[in-house]
Amino acid sequence: MTASPPAGSCCIAGSNGPLGQVEAESAAARFKALSDPMRLRLLSHIAAAECNDVCVCTLTEPLGITQPTVSHHMKKLVEAGLVTREQRGRMAHYSIVPEAFAQIRDIVDVRGPTP
Repeated sequence: MTASPPAGSCCIAGSNGPLGQVEAESAAARFKALSDPMRLRLLSHIAAAECNDVCVCTLTEPLGITQPTVSHHMKKLVEAGLVTREQRGRMAHYSIVPEAFAQIRDIVDVRGPTP
């Protein structure tokens, strides 16, 4: 027996409907990449740059980790489609992929998709 919602409330479903297999696999890969605290910290530093890209060289000191560790975590974020990587000389520069975060927002926001 399924419990009914309390009087005066209603169930709110996203207007996009349930996820298909491909969408669910893509979203799961993104959530998996986001499940690591260091990756969340790296993303927050990149997001703080707003629309500017961030050089890998600026991420080591504030996070207290080595460049190879940054590169390892950033590779996972790139593979998940959350950030892009552009090589400039010897340094990699990273940028947020806004569409990826719009998909995540649409999945976790029970009020429906972003406009």
